[in-house]
Amino acid sequence: MTDALLVLNAGSSSVKFALYEAAQPGEPPLLAGQIERIGDDPRLATGGTSEPFGQSTDGHAALIGGLLAAIGDLAPGDVRIVGAGHRVVHGGARFDAPVPIGDAVIAELEALTPLAPQHQPHNLAGIAAVAAAYPDIPQVAAFDTAFHRSQSEIAERYALPRGYAEQGMIAYGFHGLSYASIAPRLPALLGPEARRVVVAHLGHGCSMAALLDGRSVATTMGFTALEGLPMGTRSGSIDPGLVLHLLSERGMDVDAVHRLLYDESGLLGLSGISGDMRDLLASDAPEARFAVDYFVDRCARAVGSLAVSLGGLDALVFTGGIGENAGEIREAVGARHAWLAIPPPLAIATDEEGVIAEATARLV
Repeated sequence: MTDALLVLNAGSSSVKFALYEAAQPGEPPLLAGQIERIGDDPRLATGGTSEPFGQSTDGHAALIGGLLAAIGDLAPGDVRIVGAGHRVVHGGARFDAPVPIGDAVIAELEALTPLAPQHQPHNLAGIAAVAAAYPDIPQVAAFDTAFHRSQSEIAERYALPRGYAEQGMIAYGFHGLSYASIAPRLPALLGPEARRVVVAHLGHGCSMAALLDGRSVATTMGFTALEGLPMGTRSGSIDPGLVLHLLSERGMDVDAVHRLLYDESGLLGLSGISGDMRDLLASDAPEARFAVDYFVDRCARAVGSLAVSLGGLDALVFTGGIGENAGEIREAVGARHAWLAIPPPLAIATDEEGVIAEATARLV
């Protein structure tokens, strides 16, 4: 019997999962996979295979429940789950490090749901599903926002009256677990002289971060995971006056604007075809090409802005589903920065689950 730690990483359209030997969380996982294309055609991918999983109408909660019911059959050998770690997207101003999960923590995380509506409910669903399946094991929350707490007040503030910042209305930044996975590996991969690095986490959700000696000094996402780059279905940054116009002049209510910005925009809105970069790169439609070109343009602009925050740029690194697998996107963004005379962009596989596993082992 092997004691194992379960890690759940629930994103907006996928759930990654892994089992780690509790005594050696830094080693490769005993099992790893993901449920992908949630909300469309959910599939379970493990060990190089992918097969239908659940129903197209199943949400994260139902699919995670099904995964936990099947985990024993998926695991190699005889394992006993003794703890669980979860990616939690928004930790607010208080949570700047992983914490054990209890009722009080859950209540605080639920209160942050409006700031990460495409993620926080799924993270909490995973916590509830594990509590139901394994009521006696400890659980740990690791936060995407924590990595960016090294940023200066200038970087995290909005140009609003000071009282708003004192109420927690600041730029938190996200994808911190991914950046925390990448940052320690950069000196060995790039050399110690590469101190100023922009890391682009590009997937269904997209952000970039400026890292100086491995610490975050600026990032594209802000108070919510809606700001910054265009994403699969999220608009990214737009003129806030446009939102006011939609509410005051076009008769849209808050719920309609919310759906527009979170679910109907981004690559999906630009192309009218798909929010999945794989579909767009495979399409001959001019609308698909436009969405790809738009995405590359906004990514290239963001790199320039973050380079200013660093006082120059030594390297550009890509990670995430698009960043790791779409060479065309990496090359197109990199080509826009030939004038910076930096090495060709580097793709590095992120390991958010490994970061969560090690944090879980420390606290369990």
